[in-house]
Amino acid sequence: MKASTLKTYIAVHTWVGLVAGFALFIAFYAGAISVFNKELHTWETPSSARAPMASEAGAQALVDAVLRRHPQAKDAFTLHLPSLNEPHLTLDWHEHGKDGGETEHQFRLAPDGALLDLKPQSELSHFLYRLHYTAGLPASWGIYVLGLVCILYGLALASGVVAYAPLFLKDLFALRVGKNLKRMWQDAHNVIGILSLPFHIVFAWSGAVLALGVLLLAPFQFLVFDGKLLQLIEPDISATAPVKASGTAGPLLPADQLLARVRQAAPGMAVRQVHYQQAGDANAHIVAYGDIGQRTLASSAAVVLKAGSGAVVRVITPERYSPGTTFLRGLQSLHYGNFGHAAVQWIYFLLGLAGAFLFYSGNLLWIEARRKRLAQRQPLSGRLMAQATLGVCLGCVAGVSAVFLVNKLFQAAPGALPLWEERGYYALFLLSLAWAFVRPPARAAHELLALCAALTLAIPLAQWAASGVHPLLSLWRAEWVVASVNGVALAAGCAFWKMGRAALRRGLHGDPHSVWSLRAADTPVAAQAGQRQAA
Repeated sequence: MKASTLKTYIAVHTWVGLVAGFALFIAFYAGAISVFNKELHTWETPSSARAPMASEAGAQALVDAVLRRHPQAKDAFTLHLPSLNEPHLTLDWHEHGKDGGETEHQFRLAPDGALLDLKPQSELSHFLYRLHYTAGLPASWGIYVLGLVCILYGLALASGVVAYAPLFLKDLFALRVGKNLKRMWQDAHNVIGILSLPFHIVFAWSGAVLALGVLLLAPFQFLVFDGKLLQLIEPDISATAPVKASGTAGPLLPADQLLARVRQAAPGMAVRQVHYQQAGDANAHIVAYGDIGQRTLASSAAVVLKAGSGAVVRVITPERYSPGTTFLRGLQSLHYGNFGHAAVQWIYFLLGLAGAFLFYSGNLLWIEARRKRLAQRQPLSGRLMAQATLGVCLGCVAGVSAVFLVNKLFQAAPGALPLWEERGYYALFLLSLAWAFVRPPARAAHELLALCAALTLAIPLAQWAASGVHPLLSLWRAEWVVASVNGVALAAGCAFWKMGRAALRRGLHGDPHSVWSLRAADTPVAAQAGQRQAA
């Protein structure tokens, strides 16, 4: 390859990575944690203790109680069956207000049969998941921004492979640890990028498709298929189209009979939730969702029934998938890592953290590449990039740790905790960003990493204070979710602390010409000026 062509590919890789890097760091860091979304739902409850598994027998009583109190809920509501991470039988209903807003209601039956209208206790797991696919931007349009970022991400991957493929075997085993920090960071960046390349290709592709799929289909919908494309692919996207009411009343079959017919239609299906549409109408339908068989790449299943008669409308199981459904479900499974058990989740967790490191280290390498080796005053662009990198990346880390602390320590009014969790993240993120721009980069790096370490190391203490259960006792009781969060927090907190100490050490003793230095550069120009003053 010509030197000029190689230089072009390297430039594309560098600049596309810089443009998309900030959003991708947040997406990868939050996404790594969101791999354990269901487990975090157990951790975020006030006691973090698993309640006894409820029985499905109370499903119909719960449906009847909700419809008596809120008849308007009949249009659409969802019954959630007890599971390992949510042992209660619950019902969700989204109320649409006159102003266009939406209020989520969740109901559960008390032991005496009374209907409990639950206020959201926490949104920690949901907030981190939303952070993953919006990078903290408003959800209404943030997902589309992340879709575009994923396209840039794919371009950075392609240009990086072309530029560095000739050095593949050399870089694969090269990790030269020593005084040359730039070379060490470059080696670490290359090794992690090469080893995790398949994961990044899948993530860039699936992220763009899942975020922008509908928008990407729009030209074909109107220019090629005369507005009928979505109708053709709808069976591959959803189990059934929205049901319209007939206007004629009709009774519902009891929930236990509907569940029995679902399991008869799809033997071996583990039902997670049942979505009701137009309950009490002659045209009422239910859609049951769950998994079937062993966890494979695509194991999700759905059964559509007429809620009045129990007649089967549609059965979707892996062996009945159309090619389009197989592609979409497989892509979703690869993206979320939900096709395996704990081993796959931990691999995705580590790969997600490695991805965040790639974008952080890529920015640091760009800063070093821009550095004037013997110049007393470094380029402003390098300083600004250093400050932005510290503020965005470390602000995200500090903000995520703050959400965990708010969940356990903040005594909010019923239903107000989710708002304060969100405020905790944005407060730490914005304060860290501001701090990074008012402090010298070397000072900011040390101070923000120390903040990240303190907040992260405090998570096990917050769990202890909120539950009254010592971390070692949680391990003794085999409360693996609590023990895992504590263990990861301790490991991450120690890593942030060591990184902070290293940043301070480099600032005090490293190259005085670097933007990361705390020392005055002893350049020949400065020496000559000192001699003139002495004369």
